[in-house]
Amino acid sequence: MTTATPSPVTTAKLPPVNYERSKAVTLTRRLIYLYLILLIFEGALRKWFVPQLSNALLIVRDPVVIAIYLCAMRARAFRWNGFVISAGIIGLLAWLAGIVVLLDYFPIKGVLLVTTFGFRCNFLHLPLIFVIPGVFDLEDVKRIGWWTILGMIPMALLMAWQFHASPDAFVNRTAGLSEGPSTQIQTSGGKIRPPGTFSFISGAIFYVSAVAAFLLHALISKLPYKNWLLYAAGAALIVAVGVSGSRGAVLSVGLVVASLGVILLVRPDLVTKLGRNLLIVALLLWVISYLPIFREGVGGLAERFTESAEVEERSVVGGLAERVFSGFTEAVTRTPFAPFGGWGLGVGTNGGSAFLMGHSSFLLTENEWIRIIFENGPVLGWAFLLWRVALTFYIGVRAFRALKLGNALPLFIFSAGAFALLNAPLGQPTSAGFAVVFGGLCLAAMRTRDVDLTSDQANGAGALSRPLGRSVFAARLHTPPASVQSNGSVDR
Repeated sequence: MTTATPSPVTTAKLPPVNYERSKAVTLTRRLIYLYLILLIFEGALRKWFVPQLSNALLIVRDPVVIAIYLCAMRARAFRWNGFVISAGIIGLLAWLAGIVVLLDYFPIKGVLLVTTFGFRCNFLHLPLIFVIPGVFDLEDVKRIGWWTILGMIPMALLMAWQFHASPDAFVNRTAGLSEGPSTQIQTSGGKIRPPGTFSFISGAIFYVSAVAAFLLHALISKLPYKNWLLYAAGAALIVAVGVSGSRGAVLSVGLVVASLGVILLVRPDLVTKLGRNLLIVALLLWVISYLPIFREGVGGLAERFTESAEVEERSVVGGLAERVFSGFTEAVTRTPFAPFGGWGLGVGTNGGSAFLMGHSSFLLTENEWIRIIFENGPVLGWAFLLWRVALTFYIGVRAFRALKLGNALPLFIFSAGAFALLNAPLGQPTSAGFAVVFGGLCLAAMRTRDVDLTSDQANGAGALSRPLGRSVFAARLHTPPASVQSNGSVDR
C-alpha cells in the first residue's frame, strides 16, 4: 500500500504573515500611547526639566506620528479615506501656493522652512484621527479614560499650587530659558492662569474637558471604578476649573455637562443611575466651596466674566456667546481682505514668524479661521475650513448614532473635542494634538472587539469590530472568512 505524500500547503506561510501584522499592530498601539504621554508631559519637559531643548520639543511628536503612520500601513490600519485624501490634496496645493507667493520676498531656504512648517502644523497630524480607531476600540478608550481620570488628581494639586504661587515662581516658569519675568497669561488679582503640566493654559482647558467627559460616562454607565477615584477626581475637576482663571475652561466643561442633557433625552433610563451621584457631587461642591483657594479662584473668575461683559457692553451670557462665535463670524467679514493666493502657508504661526523675522509673533492674527484664510487665500483657506466643518459634522453624527444604540461615550468625547476640531489653533502643538486625539478616540469608542486585534481578520481599519447593536453571534454569522480580502471602507 502506497502512502500518499502530503503536498505542501500554502497555509504554512500564514503564521509568519500574522506574526508580522501582530507586531505592527502592537507597535502602532504603543506609539500612540507614547504620543498621548508626550502630549500631556511635553510642556513639563519644556518648562522644568530640559528648557534648553524647548524649541526642539515643540515638534517632538512629529517623528512619533510619522512612525505611527508607517507602522499602521504595515498593519493595514491606515485609512486612505476621503477625508485623508482630500486633506492631502488641500495641503499640497497650499504648500505649493505658499512657495510661489513667498519666493518674491524671501530666499528659497526660508520659504521652504516656513511653508514646510505650515504644512506640518495644519496637515501632518490629521490622518491620526483615522489611525487611532484602526487599532483602538471601546475598551482601549475606557482604559485611557481611567488614566485620564486618575491624572486629574495630581493635575489639580499642581494647578492649585501654581495659582497660589507668585507669577515669577519656579513652578510658574514658561517654556525655554527666558530670564525675564513670567509670561504666563494672567487673570485678575495678579494671579496666573495655571497650565498644570502644559506650556500654557490651553492644554489644561482641553484636559479638564476630557476628564469631565470620561468622568460623566463612568458615572452614568456604572463602570467598575473605585468610588474614591470617582469622587476624588470629581473634586479635583471642580478645584481645577475654579482656580483656572479661564472662561474657556468653564465653557469647555459646561459644554460636556450640557451634552449630558442630550444623552438623558435620548436615553431617559439613565436618569435613575445619576440620582445618588448628583447628590454626592452637590455635597462635594458645597464642601469645596469653603476652601480658601477655591473661593479666591472663583472670585477671580466671576470678576473676569463681569469685566468682560462691561467692556463689551453685553450681558455675561452675551459676552460668552460673542467669545464662542466671533472667531467664525470674523472669518466671513474679513475674507475680502485676504489676497487670492494668501500670504503663504505657515506665515501666521509662531514658528513660521520665527523663521522669517527671527522671533515668534503673530504676523497675521491670533484667530485660527482668519489665519487659515490669510495664509492660504479665500479659495484654499475656505476649502480647508469646510473640510474641518465636514469632519466635525461626520464625527458628531456618528457619535449621536452610537448613543441611540446604547453607547454614550462617543458623544461625551465629541462634546469635549468639537470646538478643538473646528477651531483649535493647529499652529499650537498642544491644541493640534488634542484636536486629533479627541477625534480619534471618539471614533475608536464606537468600535467593540470580537476578534483579536492581531489576528488575520484584523487587517483593515474596518475589520476590528462588529457593528454596534449587532450581537456577537450575529456578527460571527456575517463575518467573512479569513481568506476574503477586505477592501476597507469600500466594503461598507
